Amino acid sequence: MTSAGLQTVVISGASGYIGQHLVRALSADGAEIRMIGRSASNDATWDTPTSLVEVLDGADLLVNLAGRSVSCRYTKRNADSIFVSRTETTAALGRALAATPQPPELWVNASTGTIYRDARDRPMDEVTGELGVGFSVGVARAWEQELFTAPTPVRRIALRMSIVLGAGGGALNPFINLARLGFGGPMGDGGQKLSWVHVDDVAAAITYAHEHRDISGPVNLAAPEVVSNAEMMRQVRTTLGRSRGLPLPTWALEAGARVIRTEPELVLKSRWIDSRVLREAGFTFAHPTLSSALDQVAGRTPRGLLPVALG
Repeated sequence: MTSAGLQTVVISGASGYIGQHLVRALSADGAEIRMIGRSASNDATWDTPTSLVEVLDGADLLVNLAGRSVSCRYTKRNADSIFVSRTETTAALGRALAATPQPPELWVNASTGTIYRDARDRPMDEVTGELGVGFSVGVARAWEQELFTAPTPVRRIALRMSIVLGAGGGALNPFINLARLGFGGPMGDGGQKLSWVHVDDVAAAITYAHEHRDISGPVNLAAPEVVSNAEMMRQVRTTLGRSRGLPLPTWALEAGARVIRTEPELVLKSRWIDSRVLREAGFTFAHPTLSSALDQVAGRTPRGLLPVALG
């Protein structure tokens, strides 16, 4: 049994970066992991509803991380895939939980801090934050609607994650590569806010939420220290031992995004997220400052250019 009292955890989307880290962290703490995915190697598959009920029965916690990567061009085909991969899997879990004799006490469903508007004036928390507009926001709202309208009495959390940093993947590899290529300066005007969280704190927040039964609804997940894009790149350069980096103006980012088949919004939108619910519940971040997170990542990052998933 883990320190959070977790004996059995069901994870969907376990093959992704966050999912792999969560599996390792919970397994090391003694939890049995049951996985949901599309291949027969998983304990349950999306196209067999009865298998979903079987893996959920008697589990302590369900964590749903399923969803196609947003690091791609938002063509109609990709946009449809992003939308469906999130809403349909969430809806399927809701139906399965309603049919489960002994369902988990908590259902944590991935969401995103991108649900809030572009914010440079103040942080967005779960109470006073203002939702934005556009494709990414629409996906996030539909995703959360499927979670909170699911026909089950299980306690639910929509985990509105900020940009996740960590060694071996996550959102940091492109920043490291740019710095190593000499382009580690500000992106756009560099003033856009960048809320972030270390992947270790993602796992810790999930287990903390399981322990604290008063936590439910939308929950932001971002480290206390928010930085500007320019400051993020400066600290990345410093960590890598590079004193200078060429800036990337907006036009260059838009052109480069076409080449690598992604959207410039991913770095140009100002994301300023406040983890009010977790803070007021007493959660403590292991990596509250960017320098702490980057030092940990640097110690586990090989030399040379790092792999980046292209859309």
